[in-house]
Amino acid sequence: MRDTWPLLTRIEFPPLVRRRIDTLQVNVGYRCNQSCLHCHVGASPHRTEEMPGETIDLVLAVLAHRHISTLDITGGAPELHPHFRRLVHGARDLGVRVIDRCNLTILEVAGQEDLAKFLAVEQVEIVASLPCYLADNVDRQRGKGVFEGSIRGLLHLNALGYGRQGSGRILNLVYNPQGPSLPPPQDALEADYRRELEDKFGIVFNRLFTLANMPIQRFGSTLISKGEFHRYLSLLRQAHRDDNLDSVMCRDLVSVDWRGYLYDCDFNQMLDLPLAGPNGARRRLEDLLAEDLDHNPIQVAGHCYGCTAGQGSSCGGALKEAAE
Repeated sequence: MRDTWPLLTRIEFPPLVRRRIDTLQVNVGYRCNQSCLHCHVGASPHRTEEMPGETIDLVLAVLAHRHISTLDITGGAPELHPHFRRLVHGARDLGVRVIDRCNLTILEVAGQEDLAKFLAVEQVEIVASLPCYLADNVDRQRGKGVFEGSIRGLLHLNALGYGRQGSGRILNLVYNPQGPSLPPPQDALEADYRRELEDKFGIVFNRLFTLANMPIQRFGSTLISKGEFHRYLSLLRQAHRDDNLDSVMCRDLVSVDWRGYLYDCDFNQMLDLPLAGPNGARRRLEDLLAEDLDHNPIQVAGHCYGCTAGQGSSCGGALKEAAE
């Protein structure tokens, strides 16, 4: 879905240049056990795209060759990939920090009953999507029964030590707004989450990340169909802060799709804006074995205001707080 691209490409954004890559964010495929309205990937149970095993091997080779410190695994539901556990184990053997973008309900899918224990043994950091602490809001956005399944998943992870002080097992939650609005201040909302989840369910976690919804894929198409696209982009642009430009994730990250092509970020990947080499050809993962991307310009357009508006938004939450 590139419905929004003709509109986004007309919007200027300040130029950005990449620093050294310290995070490899790998999308291993678009298959998921959920179909969320806000999903910028357009993932669903019906998607079949999947990273081949030889590309999984190449990911591990690049991590070792470039001494990349963090592997950020996403999807779809990345855990559904048949080589997910091999990738995690291989990266951890290299001493790489591994992040799993988990939707929580995957822990109850048939065949994944031991997934939480595997993640705990490997000391994988979990970033779990929970767009609200109220059942009705979550189910409206992600599907009936998702909230209850997510709560069961969080309780299971807590029982394994995730989210508990001193355990070394990191559990971070992710909030995104229900519609075309900016996230509220991260610290205040985190306090609300802690109070509600602990009081009602006894659930603990490490941090809450607030993310703005990107005007691409399903969410972007919904904005267009409702006539809200231009209003939302105006909101993002008016809330832009130049001081967030130094902390956006694309400065230190490169994104890899299931085919092995490289992108400046996961959002550019979904817009099919690949990194191009000197001859115009798409750069691939294996290119990182021979060259680096330091000081290369980053492709930007109107959607990038989703990362710099207000407190800023990235895969690690609010940029302003992260910088502080």
